[in-house]
Amino acid sequence: MTGSLLEVITLDVRDAVAAEAGGADRLEVVADMTSDGLTPAVETVAAISKECALPQMVMLRAEASFLATPESLKALSRDARALADAGAAGFVFGFLDEAGAVDLAATEALIHAVAPLPWTFHRAVDHAADIQAGWRAVRLLPNLATVLTSGAPGGVADGLPVLKTRCEAGDGPLIMAGGGLRPCHVGALMEYGVRAFHVGSAVRTSWWDPVDARRVREWRALID
Repeated sequence: MTGSLLEVITLDVRDAVAAEAGGADRLEVVADMTSDGLTPAVETVAAISKECALPQMVMLRAEASFLATPESLKALSRDARALADAGAAGFVFGFLDEAGAVDLAATEALIHAVAPLPWTFHRAVDHAADIQAGWRAVRLLPNLATVLTSGAPGGVADGLPVLKTRCEAGDGPLIMAGGGLRPCHVGALMEYGVRAFHVGSAVRTSWWDPVDARRVREWRALID
């Protein structure tokens, strides 16, 4: 892998093959982007494993909210085992409680369920009631590979000052910048010390169109 990590949101085999052809390092495999990404089918992960060598970070999220119930955690734990067998290299998840604080109990339950595989805390952290407190809670969790964050609910454009502050505090290696990420943001982020970048809509015409390998190549060149 090159010095910077490029992760591409992938819905199916066609996306995965295009992301790999464009020079991506890693896939975030999800279903249903109208809900901002839910757990994909085991068959999707298995099919991607056959056609694409890139590591798959697979979303564990049952519905379009950041809340977890004991029942949903049990189901996600079962899903994680099946998805790992199908070829998942790691997982993407994270929960908030009713008050908008990071739900440590729920998140830690799933960390244990997916161990020893690495995991990413997703953008739930940007929607916490107290974003700074949420970040402090998340960064100390075990086996954490990266935190997908824009620094603000509205996206990277709003969150740049927050990401800068986190990098100044030494958390740059944890940050994977994503959520409204545009090429114009990359120079500043790299200057802060961010080295992992996450793209979805930026490498396709729409969520109903496949990943465009040419656009992935442009991002690869930009972050290199």
